[in-house]
Amino acid sequence: MPFRTNELFVNMPDFKELSYNSHKEHYKDNPDILGRLERKNSIDYWRHERMYRLLTPFLEERSSKWLTVGDGLGTDANWLQENGQDVVASDISEYGLRPASTNGYIREYRLINAEDIDYSDNTFDYVFCKEAYHHFPRPYLAVYEMLRVASKAVILIEPVDIGIQFPLMVFLKNLLEKIAPGMVNKVWTNRFSFETVGNYVYKVSEREIEKIAMGIGLPMVAFKGINDFYTTKFDLKSSTENRKIFRKVKSKIRVKNLLCRLGIIPYELEACVIFKHQPSAEILAGMKGQGFKVLVLPENPYLEEK
Repeated sequence: MPFRTNELFVNMPDFKELSYNSHKEHYKDNPDILGRLERKNSIDYWRHERMYRLLTPFLEERSSKWLTVGDGLGTDANWLQENGQDVVASDISEYGLRPASTNGYIREYRLINAEDIDYSDNTFDYVFCKEAYHHFPRPYLAVYEMLRVASKAVILIEPVDIGIQFPLMVFLKNLLEKIAPGMVNKVWTNRFSFETVGNYVYKVSEREIEKIAMGIGLPMVAFKGINDFYTTKFDLKSSTENRKIFRKVKSKIRVKNLLCRLGIIPYELEACVIFKHQPSAEILAGMKGQGFKVLVLPENPYLEEK
């Protein structure tokens, strides 16, 4: 019997809707919804603040206007707000944002689907999306929407796709697919990874971000790798005063950092900055001081404004 594409899609469930509906309910019954905001002396908060500090070069411009996307608990907006920025927090659900607002941790929030951001073009200076892009069922639609409403840059901090970013894994994949096709999934155990909330983990790579920018004629991208350590074996809600656990977490991160510097493994997460316009010299200097790799993109020689 011939394969009929139309019949396949007619009978397929709408995974986009299933995914977004699942994410809407993710924080519904969380009894510790404000925990990360209330325990800023915790190891858990320290882990996230390490990522937020990558935004420091962009704080040179006081009171820039920011939109956080996928900011389910309001933590991203709270950090930016406490560092002098004008921030609107957004998420597909208000289970976390409403109590964060009620308790004064964030000033403003909006319910937003990342694929359809209800703001005019260039409303914000910056759009920030941390560890949420990989949840989206159609992340490219989301990043183009973020670029639309940002006037200066979109900043993502997301898990790295080792299948693109790590040449050794690409080599092993190609080799194993030739000599033992089923073996590659045993070596690359999280090749097809899903999270309990219901999403495929859509990881990023420098090359993909570069192509997004090049395809629409943007001038510059920048990247900075960072490692984290998460486990359920340790109580990460513990205070950083719990030196035993804190030392273990920092030690795990130091080992990963060493392996990355030696080129043995890629970084676990990457900050990806997509600029819509050339940034100021101060921002560039701050980024280079933080260790960002800045890539100036060539102009398309075949398209000229008339």
